[in-house]
Amino acid sequence: MSESSTRLRRLITDERGDCCDEDVEQRLDELQALAETAFSDDAIRPIFAVLGSETRYRIARSLVVADDELCVCEIEPLVDVSESAVSHALSDLVNAGLVSRRKDGNWRYYTTTALAESIFEAAEHDEEING
Repeated sequence: MSESSTRLRRLITDERGDCCDEDVEQRLDELQALAETAFSDDAIRPIFAVLGSETRYRIARSLVVADDELCVCEIEPLVDVSESAVSHALSDLVNAGLVSRRKDGNWRYYTTTALAESIFEAAEHDEEING
């Protein structure tokens, strides 16, 4: 029996007072069904993955706080990376649905989407509560 199955057996025993192999197998089946449900359409994973980069996080956070669109030349001073790294980070944020862009002549302007604003608002709310 694997270590996780042994620990699961101990949990079930603690909760129910006794445990048999069928109880462990049933719970493992339930957990497998949970995993299949949770990850079958994992459309939100890219959103959290893109925010895992310090550069992309700082850009998204800056755009949320700015509460207005910013030009690439205004975003570059906010992060200490190359111009190409900023462009790549912005592209990733756009692809994840967290940032939208608008081109006006030679200039590109970026702003956050409602999704990004909701994510940061929820995180700020959690910080206020659990601070």
